[in-house]
Amino acid sequence: MANTDETRSFGQGAQGELAAPKANKVSFFTKLRYNFDNSIANGGAFVAYMLGALVVASILIVLIKYALYALPFLYAGDPLTAPDFNTFWNQFAGILGKGGEATWAERILGILIWAVTITLGASVTGYMVGVINRTFEKLRKGKSPVIQSNHTLILGWSNRVYPILKELAIANENVAKPLVVIFANQSRDFMEDAIADHIEDGLGNLKVITRSGDPMNPTELKRANVSGAKSVIVLDADDSGDAAVVSTVLAVKAVNSNPALKIIAEVDDAHTAKALEVATQGAVIAIRSHDVIARVTAQASRQPGLAAVTLDLIDFDGDEIYFANVPALAGKTYRDALLAFNDASVIGLIDEAGVSHLNPEQKTKLTAGTRVIAVAADDDKVVYTGVREDIANKKVTPHKAPTRKAEHLLVIGWSNMGRSVLNELATYLPKGSTVHIVAQKKFVADEEWQNFEFGGNVKATFATLNGNIDELIAAAEAKAYNEVIVLGYRHEITEAEADAQTMLTMLQLNQMFDDDSNKVSKTRLVAEILDGGKAELARVAAVDDLVVSDNLAALLIAQISENNELAAVFDDLFDADGAAINLRPTEHYVANGESIEWAEIVAIAAAHGESAIGYRVANHAAGDAATGVVMNPAKNSSVTFASGDGLVVIADV
Repeated sequence: MANTDETRSFGQGAQGELAAPKANKVSFFTKLRYNFDNSIANGGAFVAYMLGALVVASILIVLIKYALYALPFLYAGDPLTAPDFNTFWNQFAGILGKGGEATWAERILGILIWAVTITLGASVTGYMVGVINRTFEKLRKGKSPVIQSNHTLILGWSNRVYPILKELAIANENVAKPLVVIFANQSRDFMEDAIADHIEDGLGNLKVITRSGDPMNPTELKRANVSGAKSVIVLDADDSGDAAVVSTVLAVKAVNSNPALKIIAEVDDAHTAKALEVATQGAVIAIRSHDVIARVTAQASRQPGLAAVTLDLIDFDGDEIYFANVPALAGKTYRDALLAFNDASVIGLIDEAGVSHLNPEQKTKLTAGTRVIAVAADDDKVVYTGVREDIANKKVTPHKAPTRKAEHLLVIGWSNMGRSVLNELATYLPKGSTVHIVAQKKFVADEEWQNFEFGGNVKATFATLNGNIDELIAAAEAKAYNEVIVLGYRHEITEAEADAQTMLTMLQLNQMFDDDSNKVSKTRLVAEILDGGKAELARVAAVDDLVVSDNLAALLIAQISENNELAAVFDDLFDADGAAINLRPTEHYVANGESIEWAEIVAIAAAHGESAIGYRVANHAAGDAATGVVMNPAKNSSVTFASGDGLVVIADV
């Protein structure tokens, strides 16, 4: 039934139209407010309104004053006589700071002087407020120069800023007033808000100064006091590539007058890295974080807990890598050095020419100028305690390496990082191993669909999917896989979206593993997360080993910015050849259930040509491969291993 309250006109059709609403009369106060609102945009009208309002308010105040004085219970003085105009004027003008003028000429002149004074005062005040606002606006934009020295200068902006700052804060806990300057093409408000949002626990005594500008522009870069910095970090913004990094490095060289300044530059391409190092005569230390991430991901996929060991070595929390010159070791061998420090684990040597050698030959002789490379809780823990002669020459029968069977891997997600990971894995996997890759085509660059030959013993196949769980189940049921590796997409997708895809895939996989109706047994799951801020979410989604890409790159950069000599050690540790971090079954060294001194384990590993630095207890790592790792135990401590435990060693693959 129609609403009978509505008035309709049926001239335009059967349904009719609502009649035009009646115009309401606009009240005086509505008009007054409307005119006042409009006057704000008109300076002259606004001033006139304010003067009129001031006069009206002054008159009202005088009238209220007389009304109050007329009330006997509020005013105890002599009764007021009827006010004449002079009395009224004096009361009115007193509100303006005037009054007492004898003639009208003086009254008019006083009002004019008051108006001029107010105008000039307001003008001067407005000018000063404008100057102050512009000054604060300039400061807020981060355009002022940096006058402090001995700072760590970060050029550029990426997600790696946050873990770098955290690590530098830990590294400088005992340093008075450590300073980091961030110079990037971002607004100061954005950078400071982002840092506050991502680092909730603060940075201790580390002070961070942000400056806005183009790092590739030498004129702007002068404001960052490059020559006064102790080290410079050039970040790869990912979307701009190596070209922006090269331009920034050249800008740094153009304004720098300190020949000892080291520049740590994050690059992707090996040829670019070499060109920068040569062109700057070694002033640039190129960090190829892409290769490090690929290497660690490959290591994590083949040996549980290896990613956690790597993180322990390259962060500032826990055990770190130090260098020490020990004259008492002159003339002794590397094997002797392995057993000469109770609270430190030796992993290599730096010869007199300054060249580092990780896990050199056991018979390598040390000289007075040789320095040891050791893992310890702090540099003051690398203390020579004497060679353990009682076990140094103990005869050990080398174990026979077991025959490895072919392995089958399922890779979900793809990018150029996946290609690097499989190139690393190809050298480790036994003959007959296979890798099946499934990915969403829209997130994979066209060139990545070509040439799936990875050398070694790996045969790779590729298939596309849309991302639903039925497709994952079909892919997982096709073969009994030893491991599933989930890689982050890097094409046509943001980091946040890529990590969301990864976590969704992990949840789908675990749902699939728990569903008895599927012909898929529980399989070890390794995942890559691009943004370290999502790491805790990824662990909630259930994963056996987690590789956090931006954390790895950031930790490496932070370490080298604090100690440039570590660059050569990490190069050796993370390149494709030579020594690497490995996890070996403990039963290759000692019988399960047998209590043994750690120093003896080190001696047994040395007899195998390896440098032991820790172990992993399988029972302590149930459901989380990142736990259960013990690094650098004291030589005089005792250990007892069980089935599934692993020995962490630096050795050739």
